[in-house]
Amino acid sequence: MQDLPHATVTVISAKHRQKAETLYLILAALFVTSLVTSNLIFQKFFHWNLLGLFNFELSVGIIAYPITFLLTDIVSEVFGQRRANKVVVAGIFASFFALMIIIVSDLAPATEWSPISDKEFSKAFSFTYLAVAASLAAYLFAQFLDVQVFHFWKRLTNGKHLWLRNNLSTFTSQFVDTITVLFLLCIFEIIEWHLFGMLLLNGFLFKVVFALLDTPFAYLGVYGLRWYFGLKGHGTELRLDD
Repeated sequence: MQDLPHATVTVISAKHRQKAETLYLILAALFVTSLVTSNLIFQKFFHWNLLGLFNFELSVGIIAYPITFLLTDIVSEVFGQRRANKVVVAGIFASFFALMIIIVSDLAPATEWSPISDKEFSKAFSFTYLAVAASLAAYLFAQFLDVQVFHFWKRLTNGKHLWLRNNLSTFTSQFVDTITVLFLLCIFEIIEWHLFGMLLLNGFLFKVVFALLDTPFAYLGVYGLRWYFGLKGHGTELRLDD
């Protein structure tokens, strides 16, 4: 995918290019870690009362997952749409690779002195296969949608109002992600259907709150990187791909 025609692209020196590539890899690594972790730990559910206003009941997987949308927004804004899509694709391969490792590990027989028995291991990861499948289906749709919506608002606002595209892209993609993954988990009978409405409301509201709270961090990340690499003007992106 080509970079957006509206974006002002800055070509940087070889020295700064190396640093930019390192920072890009760090952001990509954080993205992949957040994604894979959220799929591995999702079977534990917790409750959180937000200032006495609303009692959330959620999977712990949701703690790490919204971070992925913050990271793709930062990468989209600084490194461009093509680089953001590469991070999304990397997350797909990482999730499949983690799934293969879990399957092989589950098949390997435990020793008599193993702290974790075969039964305990299987119970902890019994739904991981289906969860990863459901999560990836939702993830593919939502993450690519997040990048597309983010750049749609970037074009529409001429590169201004980062807070607007950060939140609108996240709201849209997170709703699609939440309803898709819950629908698939209910079909696979991992979650009972009577919990669908409650978990949809809880999940989406939590992600909305997170999106609002992460806006300062989006500004900090984007403008920190722009300042460091000397990017000037709204919507200016780094040119790393020749």
